[in-house]
Amino acid sequence: MPGVGPRSAERIALWMVQAREQQPEGIARAIGETRAAVHPCVQCGFFATAELCEICADESRARELLCVVEQPTDILPLEKTSAYRGRYHSLGGRISPLDRVAPEDLRIASLLERVEKESPGEIIFALAADVEGEATTNYLVELLKKYPVTLTRIAHGLPAGGGLESADELTLYRALSGRTRL
Repeated sequence: MPGVGPRSAERIALWMVQAREQQPEGIARAIGETRAAVHPCVQCGFFATAELCEICADESRARELLCVVEQPTDILPLEKTSAYRGRYHSLGGRISPLDRVAPEDLRIASLLERVEKESPGEIIFALAADVEGEATTNYLVELLKKYPVTLTRIAHGLPAGGGLESADELTLYRALSGRTRL
């Protein structure tokens, strides 16, 4: 499991073998139920238990703002800042020819459909400040130029090569507040 080192994994394994109560079975059952119940939101790609996630279903969110992120997990740190009350769109990755990830492998077609259907006033790009993130942003900017929408990116300030998951809330708050027009 991510974030579990060898020593912690050993402790967990020993606990599971030695536990006398039904806790390990309960945990295994909860993991299975969670895997079965949670799926990508049909609209934005975030985690959902219904057709739409809680963010997409929230009518109080600003419909004119759409923030594009690489992965659904990138939405979590942005939400923690409370600086953004718009909607999201997760691409499911980024263009990376070396990893054989092409534009058609990403949720770009559904992004274009959303832009046509929802007509947001601003699209904010919150992709990593590395080669693949920049290439993906530039590719999307070219596709979206024909729409009457303001294209911005979050302010740089995230470490080069770093993703949203490793940034603290203050850095993300300032990055969202200081976004620039493309």
